[in-house]
Amino acid sequence: MGFVSTILGFCGFGIGVSCGLTIGYYLFIYFQPCDVKDPVIRPLVERDSKSLQQLLSEIPLWVKCPDYDRVDWLNKFLEYMWPYLDKAICRTAKDIAAPIIAEQIPKYKIDSVEFETLTLGSLPPTFQGMKVYVTEEKELIMEPSIKWAANPNVTVAVKAFGLKATVQVVDLQVFAAPRITLKPLVPSFPCFANIFVSLMEKPHVDFGLKLLGADLMSIPGLYRFVQETIKDQVANMYLWPKTLEVQILDPSKAMKKPVGVLHVKILRAMNLKKKDLLGASDPYVKLKLTESKLPSKKTPVRHKNLNPEWNEEFNMVVKDPESQALELSVYDWEQIGKHDKMGMNVIPLKDLTPDESKTMTLNLLKNMDANDAQNDKDRGQIMVELTYKPFKEDELPKDFEDNDAAHKVPEGTPPGGGVLMIIIHEAQDVEGKHHTNPYVKILFKGEERKTKQVKKNRDPRWEEEFTFVLEEPPVNDRLHMEVVSTSTRIGLLHPKETLGYVDINLSDVVSNKRINEKYHLIDSKNGRLQVELQWRTAS
Repeated sequence: MGFVSTILGFCGFGIGVSCGLTIGYYLFIYFQPCDVKDPVIRPLVERDSKSLQQLLSEIPLWVKCPDYDRVDWLNKFLEYMWPYLDKAICRTAKDIAAPIIAEQIPKYKIDSVEFETLTLGSLPPTFQGMKVYVTEEKELIMEPSIKWAANPNVTVAVKAFGLKATVQVVDLQVFAAPRITLKPLVPSFPCFANIFVSLMEKPHVDFGLKLLGADLMSIPGLYRFVQETIKDQVANMYLWPKTLEVQILDPSKAMKKPVGVLHVKILRAMNLKKKDLLGASDPYVKLKLTESKLPSKKTPVRHKNLNPEWNEEFNMVVKDPESQALELSVYDWEQIGKHDKMGMNVIPLKDLTPDESKTMTLNLLKNMDANDAQNDKDRGQIMVELTYKPFKEDELPKDFEDNDAAHKVPEGTPPGGGVLMIIIHEAQDVEGKHHTNPYVKILFKGEERKTKQVKKNRDPRWEEEFTFVLEEPPVNDRLHMEVVSTSTRIGLLHPKETLGYVDINLSDVVSNKRINEKYHLIDSKNGRLQVELQWRTAS
């Protein structure tokens, strides 16, 4: 009986399963719910930016934000260089940490603290994008987005009271958005004087910490406490506007700003040689400082005179008294043809005692070649009086980039006088009708200065500096600057044309000490000229 019941049970189970599958299949095929609708498929372009960021949280910044640039080349560079950068960074970190550890461990009665292993791992940081800001100052501002999921192995062994404990840092993650400012930009390698680093938001820092093989971060509450503490401490030190400053070059030396004024008085010349056919000469003196782009200064011509007296005074701005020299050349004026050079000499500024007048009588030479036998020939003498007036240390601004700093000129400048500095940076969208070879012509107090000519360029950059030593502040004066183009071809019908001009009232420069602006050029469709003006007052 039991056997029959078992057989019938198996049969009933088989029949029941078969009937259930058949009925279920029929219901699934023929009875579908009528309230089910097909999903609506929308293209990504129809979604807003917030929805896209939620769907694609790891999308690179250069895709989400048009202000960020793609920097795959930098990531590829780091990938290839990382094995070498890892060793160099770790070695530098050990060298920096060693004296600090040696100074601190005696305070806590610790025998030693040593790095057993120190490596940043095989995974370099990646740049998700970089934003670059363009300003009218001499600076470069960059905001990279950095993500670093590293696999470091940093093991520190601490020995104290005969015991040894090891602490290991593993699985490091750092997400940061720093702002890196390189300023001021200077014409000396590496072309910037300081690096300023700050954080635009609190960084995300995550890591594992093992003590004696146990993961300390697994202790309840410790993980969040450590994370928040690190964020707050780093933010207190470097969150914008606070910065970390690293000096690369001495800004004052790199920029070669004026450090003094050389007062030159051309007294007289004696025993000059005859150059004219009638047995006389028409001498005048040209003088300039070496390593200066400023044009030479000239004395008046003394006609038919071999022992001329001038008593002419000149002020010349000095940037580097250790390397610069005063170059004096005496010429014979000719009404037609080239002026004949009668002789020359050079006076190194390092030979002058600051704030002391020195009268010198110099022999005129053909050139400054000590081995040239023609320099032994008598060509006459020239007498000059020189006084070098350097800036005093307590008068110099501590931060020469401070726009409000009161720049000073040396003692000896007439009361109320000073130095007007004009820096021609660049022009934009200047275009001539027949040619575009622009240069800037400066007219101020009857004196004309020019920049170099840039050929075939609608957006020329000059970065040239001009200085004027003035007896009084130019409160009521105007500065005229004109962008001019001249043809490089001979015989053209339009050899010269004006591309635009601007007149600047200098009263604002006197009151503000410094102005750096782009001026729209008059008589130009879209032309602009960027000029920086500085007024350095006398003490």
